[in-house]
Amino acid sequence: MARVVVAVMPKPEILDPQGKAVQGALPRLGFAGVTDVRQGKRFEIEFEGEVTDAILAEVDKMAETLLSNPVIENYTVTVEQGVAR
Repeated sequence: MARVVVAVMPKPEILDPQGKAVQGALPRLGFAGVTDVRQGKRFEIEFEGEVTDAILAEVDKMAETLLSNPVIENYTVTVEQGVAR
């Protein structure tokens, strides 16, 4: 079994109020030295067998049309082989 991971993050020029809220909370909880926090989302999509170029092309299409908003977000697609359930 293989897992394809789509990581979606706000583009650098887009404000990230959730990330800023986390950054503001960390020092209050005793965590020092954090200079920036950006919050995104992660999708894990599992497939039987090997992940082919055709599957990656489909996942890329999923990411561009459903999983992200290309106007304000960037995404990356990675493959995790040998994922156990």
